[in-house]
Amino acid sequence: MSYKFSSIDEYIALSDEAVRPILQELRAQINSVNANFVERIGYNIPTFALKKNVCHFAAFKKHIGFYPGAKVMEIFKDELKEYKSAKGSVQFPLDKPLPYDLIKAMVETGVKLSA
Repeated sequence: MSYKFSSIDEYIALSDEAVRPILQELRAQINSVNANFVERIGYNIPTFALKKNVCHFAAFKKHIGFYPGAKVMEIFKDELKEYKSAKGSVQFPLDKPLPYDLIKAMVETGVKLSA
């Protein structure tokens, strides 16, 4: 049985100590796109929503999973070629800096699509 997180604060606090600053910065970057995000836990990972979910993220041993949805992934497929990805998600390796400008652009697009 896996642990059920109750908040993004708890998720970050219980993450590996080395990854906490990255998760905090990722959270700040996402929130800088839209001050009206509702932060919650969805699918047991940090979720940012407006009228509907815009994006999620999750920490793994060697990467950060970022989940902006299939439509956003399709729009940014050329910019994401260097990363392992799936229909609605991308993996950003922890041994490289996260591409915050790209992430913010993806979140901005997600906000527009959710309107």
